[in-house]
Amino acid sequence: VQLVESGGGLVQPGRSLRVSCAASGFAFSNYPMSWYRQAPGKERELVAAISSGGIRTKYGDSVKDRFTISRDNAKNTVYLEMNSLKPEDTAVYFCNRGRRGVWFQGGDYWGQGTQVTVSS
Repeated sequence: VQLVESGGGLVQPGRSLRVSCAASGFAFSNYPMSWYRQAPGKERELVAAISSGGIRTKYGDSVKDRFTISRDNAKNTVYLEMNSLKPEDTAVYFCNRGRRGVWFQGGDYWGQGTQVTVSS
């Protein structure tokens, strides 16, 4: 199992950014996927999750109505579109493979993370 995040960077408050996670080594379309984030000195928290077929989604309270998770099962990729970014969104964003057949529980496989910094 391999999860590789990309697309992080420095962005100004109020702007948008999309991060991606390319998956390999497993049957991607069979698993829910999710994004977590961890800011310095804080615990890792769930940002968003999406079911295997992309029908169900779940969001953390702090990002509802600003972030959108999506997936392309043909490309084995999950995306996180982040709008109206705030400085408090600054964190390392991690891709996670959820537990198959369970909605929703994070799993044991993580990517290396991509840094998102929101600052003027």
